Amino acid sequence: MKLFRLVFLLCASLCVAVSARAATVLQEYLPVATASDLVPGAERFGPVRDDLAVAPVLKGGQTVAWVFITSDFVGTTGYSGKPIHTLVAVDKDARIVSVRLVKHSEPIVLIGIPDAKIKALVAGYAGLDLVAEAKSGGTAHEVDIISGATVTVMVIDDSIVRSGLKVARALGLGGLAPDVENAGPRFEIDPAAASPADWVEAEGDGTLRRLSLDVAQVNAAFAEHPDERARERAIGEAPQTTFIEMQTALVSVPAIGEALLGPAEEANLAGWLGEGEHAVAVMARGLYSFKGSGYVRGGIFDRIVLIQDDVSVRFRDRDHRRLGAIALAGAPEFNEMDLFRIPAGLGFDPTKPFRIQLLAQREVGPIEKVFHTFDLAYQLPQKYLRAIEPPAKDIAAVADRDEGTAQAELWKRIWSDSTLKIAVLGVMLVVLTGVFFFQSYAVRNARGFYIFRMGFLVVTLVFLGWYANAQLSVVNLMALFGSLVNGFSWQAFLLDPLTFILWFSLAAALLFWGRGAYCGWLCPFGALQELTNQIARKLLIPQWTLPWGLHERLWPIKYMIFLGLFGVSLVSVEQAEHLAEIEPFKTAIILKFIRAWPFVAYAVALLVAGLFVERFYCRYLCPLGAALAIPARMRMFDWLKRYHECGNPCQSCSNQCPVQAIHRTGEINPNECINCLHCQVLYQSETICPVVMKKMKSRAKLAASPGGAPIHQPAAKV
Repeated sequence: MKLFRLVFLLCASLCVAVSARAATVLQEYLPVATASDLVPGAERFGPVRDDLAVAPVLKGGQTVAWVFITSDFVGTTGYSGKPIHTLVAVDKDARIVSVRLVKHSEPIVLIGIPDAKIKALVAGYAGLDLVAEAKSGGTAHEVDIISGATVTVMVIDDSIVRSGLKVARALGLGGLAPDVENAGPRFEIDPAAASPADWVEAEGDGTLRRLSLDVAQVNAAFAEHPDERARERAIGEAPQTTFIEMQTALVSVPAIGEALLGPAEEANLAGWLGEGEHAVAVMARGLYSFKGSGYVRGGIFDRIVLIQDDVSVRFRDRDHRRLGAIALAGAPEFNEMDLFRIPAGLGFDPTKPFRIQLLAQREVGPIEKVFHTFDLAYQLPQKYLRAIEPPAKDIAAVADRDEGTAQAELWKRIWSDSTLKIAVLGVMLVVLTGVFFFQSYAVRNARGFYIFRMGFLVVTLVFLGWYANAQLSVVNLMALFGSLVNGFSWQAFLLDPLTFILWFSLAAALLFWGRGAYCGWLCPFGALQELTNQIARKLLIPQWTLPWGLHERLWPIKYMIFLGLFGVSLVSVEQAEHLAEIEPFKTAIILKFIRAWPFVAYAVALLVAGLFVERFYCRYLCPLGAALAIPARMRMFDWLKRYHECGNPCQSCSNQCPVQAIHRTGEINPNECINCLHCQVLYQSETICPVVMKKMKSRAKLAASPGGAPIHQPAAKV
């Protein structure tokens, strides 16, 4: 039963730092905030409301403002995949009083950008009029974009405006009314609508909508920018030159999709879209690209955004497909043709007007840019719609949306978008399991097995580590403990598919093989250490074998580090996460060494030590390895074969174990073994293992004796 409970806990430690919480984010951060810092003269905060994640800001016993956290109301995920939490205070006139950035995990985006600069930008939203934003669809203000952090700034801007509007409407601030069901006529897509005959008809009836800008218009727009450098760097082409001609259409409407894409491509589109999802086609030609190249780095198309009322959709690479050709007769030639999917659950209504906002940029310095936005408005023509009778609804039930269902939709969509990554990881796990189950056959050819192992480690490093960022961490275990204390939820841990699968497979592997299945094969940083050490060996860099007594006394260091981190996490998970920087995983794997120099120097120092002492960090410092080693002795099977002669007198395996996990007495220490299977290669070696060599000589002697014949020896004792 104890073993079962342990496996259950390890299965539950599935993803990175997502703590399931019954409480709101506001309840987590409000106790450390000061009312007077947000609203001058305020004395304290009132209790958080039960029906809405907001708290009153009190002055003289009267409510002068309301405070909330953006991530309680809208998704605020940035490059890091973690929420960006901002604390917002809004007054009774629906005007933002102040904003504070309370937590973010955006180290990749903010490289070289002082954290104070981002915080100052966020604080600059004080004074924003949400009533004006409601009338303009969230675009009454200028976005002060910081070069190098475009997507992060856009996510912050989007979250502040949309969450502010939701709170203002829910509380009726500034005369804004709560959202209610439209009592007027309602429409739906008419599947029997006729398609346009050609491009001219599609443009004429509004099936296609266009934004056309020439160089003169763009230069004129930037001439009004407050930064004088924008005027000085005007585009030099002729004024009538096309800067961009961008056209769009809602191709998820069957009649439009079939006409624009053709029957075959429209059928593919239907298969790509899930229930409740829609898609727009965006086509353009001219000097400027609406895609740019930023999406290659960050996965987000930061030059276009779809806006409909309070809904804004920023497209990610997983919601993008290239459009090969346009089937509609008379279509012009375009430089770019792409399809973008609008995920379900965002509140997008295809029957209502929306706009595609284009972000034009102009370089004003070596790394600085200024920006200006242009809108392409779209309204689905009436011929594609049909009126419907609104069904009777329980308004209270609609307002009280089941958050569990919403989370389930989210993680299911994430898993669907990660199909390829999951498939590759699944193949890796199947192959590794096969190697372990049939290790006697896998290691027969020493050279072949070495090549296989090095190839597997390369895939682990490049795919799991640098590409998928599926690096497990001791922080996962601390997050698990926090979630068990605060209220465990499987759905929260399912948000990261690869990490979920890795932890689940690791829990199973602990029963069969111990910690080595992960540490020796699936840990990206472990793979990086071993690969760099192998390169060092090829370059004839000397290898150091620590004296057994010293080696044995260095083992406990990683256990002390783990216990220390766990103890700190009982007091402050935040502090424990900071101290967990002793793991170089974030620097070397997640951030690919693009980080402040002290972190890089530390990670490089560990790798340099590993050039002389193989897997130096794994052996002596890794708190995750220590945490996994604790239950390692509880494994159910001993798969690594040994002879009676191992350790007495033979010391071949002990001397050649890459991590010195084999005692001088011949026994393998499961706490330190990484299951590299090198000892199993030696176990069958006809040139190294004395037991095998002795057997070979006996067979040869018997075969050479008069009337002798090969005699099959009994199986070696294990």
